[in-house]
Amino acid sequence: MSSGFSEADIPLLVDENTNYPNQVWYTLAAFLFVVGFFQWGLFFHSKFARRQHHESDEETAITNGAYKKFSLRRIPLAVINFYRVVAFRWTLEIGKSYTLNMAEVFVTVAYITLLLIYSFINTTSLEGQKLDIIYWSNRVSILAASQFPLVTALGTKNNIVSLVTGISYDRLNYIHRMMARTCFMLLWVHGAGQVVSNSSFRDSLDETWLRAGIIALIAFSILIIVSLRPVRTGAYELFFYTHFLGVGIFLVGGYFHTKPNHASYWIWPSFLFWALDRFIRVVRLVVFNHSYFGFKSGTGTMDAATELLSEDVVRLRLCRPPHFHWSPGQTAYLIMPSVSTLPFEAHPFTIASFDSSLLSTASAETQSSTEVLGSSAPFWKELVFLINVQGGFTKKLKEAAAKKATVKVFVDGPYGPSPDLGSYDTSVLVAGGSGVSYTLPVFLNVIERVRKGKSSCTRVVFIWSIRGAEYVQWIEEALIKAVQLAPPSLAVSIRIFVTGSSSAVQSKSLREDNSSLASSSEKKDNSEHIIIRKDSLSSFLSLRGVRMETGRPNLDALLKEEVSVTSGRMSVSVCGSQGIARSVRHALRFPVSGPSSILSGGPSVTLHVESFGYA
Repeated sequence: MSSGFSEADIPLLVDENTNYPNQVWYTLAAFLFVVGFFQWGLFFHSKFARRQHHESDEETAITNGAYKKFSLRRIPLAVINFYRVVAFRWTLEIGKSYTLNMAEVFVTVAYITLLLIYSFINTTSLEGQKLDIIYWSNRVSILAASQFPLVTALGTKNNIVSLVTGISYDRLNYIHRMMARTCFMLLWVHGAGQVVSNSSFRDSLDETWLRAGIIALIAFSILIIVSLRPVRTGAYELFFYTHFLGVGIFLVGGYFHTKPNHASYWIWPSFLFWALDRFIRVVRLVVFNHSYFGFKSGTGTMDAATELLSEDVVRLRLCRPPHFHWSPGQTAYLIMPSVSTLPFEAHPFTIASFDSSLLSTASAETQSSTEVLGSSAPFWKELVFLINVQGGFTKKLKEAAAKKATVKVFVDGPYGPSPDLGSYDTSVLVAGGSGVSYTLPVFLNVIERVRKGKSSCTRVVFIWSIRGAEYVQWIEEALIKAVQLAPPSLAVSIRIFVTGSSSAVQSKSLREDNSSLASSSEKKDNSEHIIIRKDSLSSFLSLRGVRMETGRPNLDALLKEEVSVTSGRMSVSVCGSQGIARSVRHALRFPVSGPSSILSGGPSVTLHVESFGYA
């Protein structure tokens, strides 16, 4: 490809390569500021707003499931719900396991467009050569390099972007991957352009700066390949090790490649962001596991008991450290040197237990003649994790759990936001399998806040889809106590759906004939039997608002039913497979959450989707 580039173009090229990356940063900073302003505004409005409820308010009154009056005063609320549906419930579904919402699609297209525009504008040389290859092949490399600090920050657990925007690091991880892949594309464009336009490219292969750039690009290419979802989920340990080493090689190579051109100032901040994150995580690790480091007498306070609850779920129980506190829905990174391939591997899991004394408090008003039975762990006294078994690390953990082994655990956390549902009139919680790790503590928190007068919730619905009826035992005791402690002002509905084809549980007969409970499901593993206890399950099913049914839940019908009987604000939280998340999103699109429904007094519906999968 010919080029009209001359020495007279050099000052212009240098000026553009300096200013254009700065302008991209100004654009991204403005966007992050707007997102942060919107996110924090919603947060403080939800946390501090004092909403008044008027029984005579015709705008939200419901008669026989129909809203009474159309009101233009609800236009702002209708606009907000329209935005929620379009941005977060309209999705681009790729296969059975990957979903992008329209907000992510918009950010992706806008970001790629922004970089491409700045890559190819004003690339006409002084001699009139349009799209001069030397102009754009050099500029794309500088633009890509300028993004490395932000890409690195988005890949860390403790980053300033989360602080500014109020969006948790795990939800920003998609942006991290998208930006990295866009930069990867630009760097290959840069490399190809240099090979084509630079006649002395081969003669320069002995130069250190060029070799460093080639090594960096090769490392980046390998890193991009192993970070693809099929590889990442199928061989997480391979991704983990390659990511750790590949990033270091890439950044070091990129630093020495850009140093002769005085552009290394875009690279070294990445080392600072990474080091700051590691420093914070090490400090947290020492603080929350101080007995291991000799700061407190006694050892083994963070030893964990393992239990194999089913073929694909392991329960991990740790003695709750008095200095460790968390909020419902948060995660913790667990390091188990005796289980993992390398001693410093950290794997994130949702904390299934509840950091409160609510369930361990027995008061006269909550005492019942019904004895509380069940084999579930004390979810209010310990750190409990329900871990879905996949491959690699979790497969090794399953082997330890089969032996009922005790493993040493280092805890790093908690991380992530906690859903604030105090201002919602109705809260619906949907989980599949081990996704109950997220919905159970949120469910218990709703009940506790209503008891303390800190929540306006009048109805909470707990939906759990499980393969076998014996799974109920995982959390049975916590659910029984929660129902007993719920105040009269709070309507509690618990819907358990047993999807296993071999299950002998029938919802109708379970309530009508306790003798059918003797038909228990048994699983044999190392001569140990897990049996559904007749008296325990009977006590659970006899509670008000508790139903157990066979078959998959019709989430579309269930959610539309809740919307039809709800006024005010409604929250739906879901943690489960992609199939469950998709069903919930589809159910809460138009017309259920459409402008016409809101203007007619329908509930304003907020959807929280928790990621579910192998980390």
